[in-house]
Amino acid sequence: MARTLRIERRGGVYHLINRGNYLQDLFINDGAHGSFESCLFEACEKCGWILEGFCVMTNHFHLVVRTPKGNLIYGMKWLQSTFANRYHKYRKVHGKLFQGRYKSLIVEEDSYLGGLLHYVHLNPVRAGMCTVSGLKNYRWSSYWYLRNPSRRRVFMDCSGALSAAGGLADTVAGRKKYQDYLLWLSTDDVARKELAFDTMCRGWALGSKDFKKSVLKEELEKGESDNSEFEGRSLSEANELIWEGLVEGALGYLGKTDADIVSDKKCSHWKAGIASLLKKRSSAPNTWITCRLNMGASQAVSRYVTELLKNRKLKKTYHDELCTNITE
Repeated sequence: MARTLRIERRGGVYHLINRGNYLQDLFINDGAHGSFESCLFEACEKCGWILEGFCVMTNHFHLVVRTPKGNLIYGMKWLQSTFANRYHKYRKVHGKLFQGRYKSLIVEEDSYLGGLLHYVHLNPVRAGMCTVSGLKNYRWSSYWYLRNPSRRRVFMDCSGALSAAGGLADTVAGRKKYQDYLLWLSTDDVARKELAFDTMCRGWALGSKDFKKSVLKEELEKGESDNSEFEGRSLSEANELIWEGLVEGALGYLGKTDADIVSDKKCSHWKAGIASLLKKRSSAPNTWITCRLNMGASQAVSRYVTELLKNRKLKKTYHDELCTNITE
């Protein structure tokens, strides 16, 4: 069975999430919260991570970390196993603590990091555990450290949230204005939608289509299958990015545009050529191909491709040329 996509890159920023097994409450008191926080801080020191933000709830956690050394997998393995060992030893219990492997989303820093940090900071508010004004007293969050600069560790960076809230300064006045910003954000549905709050925990990447295509291309070029496997929604999204990359490359090579896709005949030889490229180099189904290339009924795609490949001249002009010159 495919495992969840794991991406490691130097300087990468990640949103990391995991929950208690069967959604059980793991962090049931200050002792459990404090133990996890200690393990997290040790992991940051051991791995050289920069902690952009975090929030530990009762049954799950959110971490936003930057990995200058590209050692996410090692660090998360150490963090979760160390916490589990200490938890079992202290509480004298056995069994699985977390519901599975942690979820990891690589983050497009310029466009999405700020919104993600606001999302993480507002977790206790969404859960009804406190009000925005009460967040300053929620001890197990980077927001608490943002409000208490003298307690910050050297590996913490609270500037991302302040900067993304209108370029606020890390001063008493700036931190108060950030609370006001979170209060506004917590009540404005449109603003939260614009910041993509509903996508913060979905898929394998938090970013634009171009960012995801760039990351995926890098992973495919590495050829490291253990870190480049997908499942579920991540698999569907990754596949479509690959298929779209082939189509865009073929269109550019042939001098065609999306306007030509709409205006030219469904059975155009060049469309059949792109379809043959997709069939040879990807797992794109006929339903996706016909929709993307405007080729009519899905069952017609195979017929158009077969007819193209039977014609030696057309095969050389379109299929062979595209397969030779187009890469993912």
